[in-house]
Amino acid sequence: MPKRPARARAAVLSVTLLTAALAAGCGDGGDEADLPSQKLSWKDCPAPSAEQGGGDSPSPLPGGAEWQCATMKAPLDWDKPKGDTIDIALIRAQASGKAENRIGSLIFNFGGPGGSGVTTLPAFGEEYAKLRTRYDLVSFDPRGVGRSAPVTCRTDKQLDAYYQQDATPDDAAEEKSYVNEVKGFNGDCEEKSGEVLPHVATTDAARDLDLMRQVLGDDKLHYFGISYGTELGGVYAHLFPKNVGRAVFDAVVDPTQNAEQGSLGQAKGFQLALENYAKDCTSKVEDCPVGDTPEDVQARIAKLLKDLDANPLPGIGPRELTQTAATNGIAQSLYSQDFWEYLTEGLEQAYDGDGKILMALSDSMNGRSPDGTYSNIGAANIAINCADDKPRYSMAAVKAKLPEFRKASPLFGDFLAWGMVGCTDWAVPGAADHPDVSAAGSAPIVVVGNTGDPATPYEGTRKMVDALGKGVGVEVTYKGQGHGAYDSGDRCVRRAVDGYLLDGKTPKPGTVCP
Repeated sequence: MPKRPARARAAVLSVTLLTAALAAGCGDGGDEADLPSQKLSWKDCPAPSAEQGGGDSPSPLPGGAEWQCATMKAPLDWDKPKGDTIDIALIRAQASGKAENRIGSLIFNFGGPGGSGVTTLPAFGEEYAKLRTRYDLVSFDPRGVGRSAPVTCRTDKQLDAYYQQDATPDDAAEEKSYVNEVKGFNGDCEEKSGEVLPHVATTDAARDLDLMRQVLGDDKLHYFGISYGTELGGVYAHLFPKNVGRAVFDAVVDPTQNAEQGSLGQAKGFQLALENYAKDCTSKVEDCPVGDTPEDVQARIAKLLKDLDANPLPGIGPRELTQTAATNGIAQSLYSQDFWEYLTEGLEQAYDGDGKILMALSDSMNGRSPDGTYSNIGAANIAINCADDKPRYSMAAVKAKLPEFRKASPLFGDFLAWGMVGCTDWAVPGAADHPDVSAAGSAPIVVVGNTGDPATPYEGTRKMVDALGKGVGVEVTYKGQGHGAYDSGDRCVRRAVDGYLLDGKTPKPGTVCP
């Protein structure tokens, strides 16, 4: 079942993973009053767990500084703060500058939902070096993710089979099979993680953030949220407006949309990104190897996907490149302009009858490592989305919406429309149609949108600014490609964000970075 790509993040793709592919439970109850005063035991970070994605312990930062990890106790159920607790996994790199210049901790959430901040933050250590001069860089695995009471649903072999299914059914038999598979998956999640599922909503994670702020010793929460992390930050600002310090939202989720509207917006966003890719490829001096014109590129991709529906290609090992896997892989490659070259290589290869590269891209989206193990990003993603989103969509409702989705994107429309049945049989009711992020009284929040963002379309930036309320959201526009702006390296965006986080200088509202 495809997770909602709008809430995934480009950093999930690892070049190392691609290259290789080609060649805690609950504790005893505690006193609520004791939790903010708990002392963290920072130690050298272990190798990531399977749920975090596996791999090696994070490498030292430039200059030799080591990453440190700890666990924070938080209530399993925030409505019963003196009841059972769970562990929230944290990682930090201490500030590199003079102690007298230190502002506090800067907490990152990289999105998903379902992405492990403990494994993602070290990948950006060098890019955030300037921010580390005045902040301890901190991230965490949100509840339900990685080492923080992870949601689990199926074994690795079962997930291999699950992701091989046809997620864009064409007839009654395929529709029934798909819906039954989703229902079975959701039932397995309830069976294995039923105790955690009611407590992984974004409001729960926001309360964890405020506890984290206190445990880290900060009067205010200094925060950098990316993709879904902007939604989490907005919910935090709504619940704790007076506790917001210097905050930045990048790759902004539209907080006014329900699940259907969000999926439709993403169909348009991925279609725009695909068109931009096709224009870029065919505008090169040399011939574009996957089409002569932008229209030809898209037509050839459409034919490839249609052919794969009936005749999958050899993929990686015994797994085949199906229509669904190819669509998933193409979507993954559109998260960053840096990945467009992989899309070109993958399409060339697929046209020659080999699906390895597109399969590797799809694996990256699904959290599958080359050794066949999966992180729990897929399980956590569905669990958090379903805990948040109140609407539930029937097969009939999805079929009625297919024409609108196909109009938005001939390539991604079916894929994203059928994904809406993911929460239909979920064990836990959703909280609301959309999050409340109104934050009267909050400090300014810099809200950065990218005009070419496929996963969180640019239009959501203004919606977030308006929803935060007058005098809170400060809009900055980046005219670029890919998911997010700060990690693009654009100097204008960096000046705006760094100026606020490091010096408290609020950018001029409406700043546009070319």
